[in-house]
Amino acid sequence: MANLVTSLCCVVLAAVVVAYAQRRSQLGARNQYERIGSDVTMQCGFLDNDASVSWKVNGSDVKDHHRLEGPRLILSGVSLGHSGLYSCFQNPHGERRDTIYLHIGLIPREPTVTCRSNTYPKGFYCSWHQVHPTYIPTTFEVNVQHNQRSLEVQKDPDHKNRCRVRFPEVFSSFPYTVNVTAVNALGKASYTFSFEESSIVKPDPPERVTATPIRFNARRLEVSWQSPATWPDIDNFPLKYFLRYRPLIKEQWQHVELSDSTSHIITDAYAGKEYIIQVAARDTEIGTWSDWSVAVHATPWIEEQITSTTEVDIPTETKTSPIPSSNAPQKGEPPVGRAATLLTFFSPLLFGMLLLFM
Repeated sequence: MANLVTSLCCVVLAAVVVAYAQRRSQLGARNQYERIGSDVTMQCGFLDNDASVSWKVNGSDVKDHHRLEGPRLILSGVSLGHSGLYSCFQNPHGERRDTIYLHIGLIPREPTVTCRSNTYPKGFYCSWHQVHPTYIPTTFEVNVQHNQRSLEVQKDPDHKNRCRVRFPEVFSSFPYTVNVTAVNALGKASYTFSFEESSIVKPDPPERVTATPIRFNARRLEVSWQSPATWPDIDNFPLKYFLRYRPLIKEQWQHVELSDSTSHIITDAYAGKEYIIQVAARDTEIGTWSDWSVAVHATPWIEEQITSTTEVDIPTETKTSPIPSSNAPQKGEPPVGRAATLLTFFSPLLFGMLLLFM
């Protein structure tokens, strides 16, 4: 048992040593970035062309198609699987001379960029993403121009690929120009577009939507909601709303457009049918409708009715009978008192008369 424990400890210790050595190698390695499908040449330090070396990748011999030319390792038509930590060792003593971390990826393409103001007239944000992955670290440079001057761009702390920009003025007739450049070690690509202030205004959906049945009204539902918390000045920049609803049994929506009211009573609901309800918001003058709010479900008021059945089990009730009076015998009870005495006296006489007539 002791030998087994000792062996296990040795195996674990060896694994830790290897992992530590690889980690140390990575920290001291130089990075080399190459494009997918290209032929890659890695140089073992500053050794002469006639030096004899051997190569390892992630601690194992290089097995992929390759060739050696002195201190150089050449890989043909690399793929993502060729990425890894390469080390070269000078023969014949096996002294490590260089460590290279090979990264295989792609040059970035034009990013997709969208801008939107959900905090009008405070500011707007722009977000971007790569439709095609690059497989290697890629950063983005953002520049926003308005009326021939650059605006301050603040990176969003909660979203990696998003920035926020304050409106320098409201109701501006000058367009905004946004340029986003994707950059990595293999190259870069840019996308530029312009927009008017009014075209990007889009509130967030209304919040806390509720739908409540109205008592004694089998076809009505009362719907209420709140304006989005991100909309900063509801008094000076009011919103209008768009309500849609339908019973679950149907696919077609019914719509109602409202001014600045945050409630509405549906009067044409189907009695007893469950409804799904959503609300959208929009600035009263500019911009586009928000996305739909989270759906809520409600059913109009249903009158409670007593359900009749064909077979009814009537439970047996135990009732206490009133105490009979002493001079009023109850049905089925034996006679008592003088009546019983007379009956006893005349019984032999009646029996004798019966025998005479026989």
